[in-house]
Amino acid sequence: MPNVHLTKVAFACRDLAMLQSRIAGRAVSGEVRVVTRMRPKRSAELIGGSLHWIVKHRLIARQEILRLEDRADGRIDIVCSADLVAISPVPRRAHQGWRYLEDADAPTADGDGSGMGALPPQLYGRLAALALV
Repeated sequence: MPNVHLTKVAFACRDLAMLQSRIAGRAVSGEVRVVTRMRPKRSAELIGGSLHWIVKHRLIARQEILRLEDRADGRIDIVCSADLVAISPVPRRAHQGWRYLEDADAPTADGDGSGMGALPPQLYGRLAALALV
């Protein structure tokens, strides 16, 4: 079982429905390609792991990473399954590019039990701005 996943911000996505629409629109033969400039150093550990999407400062969904492919322009395609799996929202700060997520830190279907994932995105954003979460 893989022990490393990636997190990535779904830029300009407002909610899960918008992310689902974006993924469905980019899917070809059950796969979606996410372009990145650099090959992850831990790429062998990522195969079979998941790409977790951040929307409004929360991890909300994941896709299985199938493989990484080199492109003719020198960039890398992270090839993922087109199946987007919704997860219990978990607070996560936004970042540029992607970040590793260890298997022990990856969200599960039932969440972390704190109830923070159930907060409306706008309320969570205000609490985060006040450094309360």
